[in-house]
Amino acid sequence: MKQYIVDAFTDKIFSGNQAAVCIMNSWPDEKLMIDIARENNFSETAFTVKDLKHYKLRWFTPGGEVDLCGHATLATAFVLMNFYEDSHRIIFDTMSGPLTVRRDKDELYYMDFPLYELKSVPVTNEICDALGGMTPEYAFMGRDLVCVLKDSDSVKNCQPDLEKVKQLDGLLLHITAQGHDNIDCVSRSFAPKLKINEDPVCGSGHCHIVPYWAEKLHKNQITAYQASQRGGYLYCSIENERISISGKAALFAEAKIFCD
Repeated sequence: MKQYIVDAFTDKIFSGNQAAVCIMNSWPDEKLMIDIARENNFSETAFTVKDLKHYKLRWFTPGGEVDLCGHATLATAFVLMNFYEDSHRIIFDTMSGPLTVRRDKDELYYMDFPLYELKSVPVTNEICDALGGMTPEYAFMGRDLVCVLKDSDSVKNCQPDLEKVKQLDGLLLHITAQGHDNIDCVSRSFAPKLKINEDPVCGSGHCHIVPYWAEKLHKNQITAYQASQRGGYLYCSIENERISISGKAALFAEAKIFCD
């Protein structure tokens, strides 16, 4: 099995979010995909198989399969467009429906993703305790829990209690605040339920975060920065109840996996 390691949402290696991309002729046993994801120990390993004109795409964390992942989708499109397909547009069939990725002349990869509907939820003592004593201004629930903090320094300095984060509702926890200069918002993402302490740059998380800031700032286009240790930039826009998330990618490694 051929595997690539790609840093997504960055134009240089050792930053952005790592994803492993496995290119296959047919689907292996699901246990094998989980074992590979655990062996890689990245926030996501993507597995893709060509089916007629489209590619089927699945994402696995060390904790199991997930229904949507942005950075591993970008990484997979990067690999396919640079090594397998003479095309600037690829459609993936996924658990979240068809996802289209296109590449422009500036080497930005644009992904068409669904939006998550956010519902306001109370800021509880459990949330504050999980955030290390910080009290968010607002909290919202989609697939994930989103907490809005007072400023970007609070996001960068937050030290969540990951065992307590596991007890909160939502698959992931995202914390966010308004940015400054040319950045509209900053965020960090935590996924201890999936055996990921902090996701360096979370594309699916911005399917929650960006709709909030687009409405709050009265802007259709949002430039987001994920303030993890690795860091990464996401260029987002909302149109027709969908979100376009774009970014760059850099190849770190190619490998062969020996599974027999």
